[in-house]
Amino acid sequence: MYCHLYLRKAKVFIPTVGRVDRGLYRDVEPVAVVDVLETEVLRQAFRETIARGNPPTPYYPRDAYPPPVVLKYAGVKGWGTFARGALPWSIEEENGLFQIIGRRKHPSGWVEDPEQKIQFPPRTTLDQVIARMIAILQGAAQK
Repeated sequence: MYCHLYLRKAKVFIPTVGRVDRGLYRDVEPVAVVDVLETEVLRQAFRETIARGNPPTPYYPRDAYPPPVVLKYAGVKGWGTFARGALPWSIEEENGLFQIIGRRKHPSGWVEDPEQKIQFPPRTTLDQVIARMIAILQGAAQK
């Protein structure tokens, strides 16, 4: 399971993440947009998005990439505008083990930030991971 999300201007954008190929994912509809302080609504949005899984998603032809799906929800025209004000994270699960990975800006784009990587012990529940992700988001929004 792979879920990624963005915090931008006190809103959390949680797109469904479609699986294009092994290890290649793309944001697709539907996208949940929730105020970062709406804890229960945010919890439900995570549950619903993660329950959808990573549906199979076709490749785009190299010359026909549409704009990223989150742009219309953020009310911006370009990825650069969205990315400048956004903080990205992902929640990943493999073989029953969860991790949250934060990213930081780098000249080549966003890269994993080892200081924002949380690996959960075996038997951690999805609800525990979601609760931690919400706490991280709410803390980041206050900075």
